[in-house]
Amino acid sequence: MTIRNYAFVGLGGRAEFFYGEMASHYSHSARIVGFCDVNETRMAYANTLLQEKYSCNAVPAYRAEEFDRMIQETDPDTVIVTSIDRTHHKYIIRAMELGCDVISEKPMTIDAEKCQAILDAVQRTGRKLRVTFNYRYAPHNTKIRELLMEGTIGEVLSVNFEWLLNTQHGADYFRRWHRDKRNSGGLLVHKSTHHFDLMNFWLDSKPDTVFAMGDLRFYGRENAENRGVTQFYQRAYGSRAAKDDPFALHLEEHEPLKRMYLEAEHEDGYLRDQSVFGDNISIEDTMGVMVKYKNKAILNYSLNAYLPWEGFKVDFNGTKGRLEVKVVEQSYVNAGGAKEQEGAVQHKQIVVYPQFAAPYIVDIEEGSGGHGGGDPVMLRDIFDAESAAEAEDRFGRAASHLDGAWSILTGIAANRSIATGLPVRVEELVKL
Repeated sequence: MTIRNYAFVGLGGRAEFFYGEMASHYSHSARIVGFCDVNETRMAYANTLLQEKYSCNAVPAYRAEEFDRMIQETDPDTVIVTSIDRTHHKYIIRAMELGCDVISEKPMTIDAEKCQAILDAVQRTGRKLRVTFNYRYAPHNTKIRELLMEGTIGEVLSVNFEWLLNTQHGADYFRRWHRDKRNSGGLLVHKSTHHFDLMNFWLDSKPDTVFAMGDLRFYGRENAENRGVTQFYQRAYGSRAAKDDPFALHLEEHEPLKRMYLEAEHEDGYLRDQSVFGDNISIEDTMGVMVKYKNKAILNYSLNAYLPWEGFKVDFNGTKGRLEVKVVEQSYVNAGGAKEQEGAVQHKQIVVYPQFAAPYIVDIEEGSGGHGGGDPVMLRDIFDAESAAEAEDRFGRAASHLDGAWSILTGIAANRSIATGLPVRVEELVKL
């Protein structure tokens, strides 16, 4: 079996999801050859995990400005990009220019200009770029795709899609770098890229026209003041006011977060435990989006980041009936616990309502692992390529750079619509 070499750029909370799996289950097909990050403490911690948790050798570590040197000295076949979102395009493009294929954490990038630059680089270099949409691989999401492919409810005419983020996971986006829209593109890009990709996947279509509204209505200091809050703090660590705040994240109580961020902040000043009711939050927490797809289906979508439970409800209305789905996910804080907990499903149900027959509940395969069982299936698809090639995927779950682009373009168009108050044609954003 061919062994491929992988280098990492960005050693924050998402990186171990990949290198831990490679070290645990795919050493026969994947070799980690280098780490690159702006922070040496985080890279040292990642190497400690490789040695102590996964019984692997440490790998060479390079600062961000040494990215080219890492590629030259470690000769990776593929670069895995898990840095903050606004830097994805830089590393994706440069890796391809240096002769590497790329696997990028979602979102592929955060705005139309950077998206176009990536698309042009793929065309120019001929390298492969894959975006990691693990939700496609969750058994319940694959089952939805199968039911729609088989015409269970006929042609889909409209969809209502509500995604709920709760006061643990949802709040976490407002503690960290995601709270600055310049870093993440806001939740309509960073988080909703999953959801809009699922819509493209389920409907087997692409977005055409987008109209959106959204605002910061719950988090942020002004909103808290309007609800009568009088005590505020900048960050939880060392703050008396944060002691009894259910929205506070106490880094010292979570060993991975303590090692990765609290002990690393002296290098770059990044605070992982900022107050969700602080100032300088430029992303929305309450969003509504309407999308018309190229197949003329209409989507009504909402995302709220402060609700009592986590998960989604989606209803498909078709020419032969209706499909209703409800999924409740386990709450989590990124890198704050076992990766199997991330998006683990606590409840799932799919009900078909035929037009002229009794409704029935659909049997769903049980999956284990993070994101409803999608994580291990996707990782096997990525790191055990020979086995994946032998088992043809009739659902087409592997996501290319074009899938990555189409998923973020809905969110990018939504951001533009919020800013202008006007509908946005997606084809006017980039040339695909």
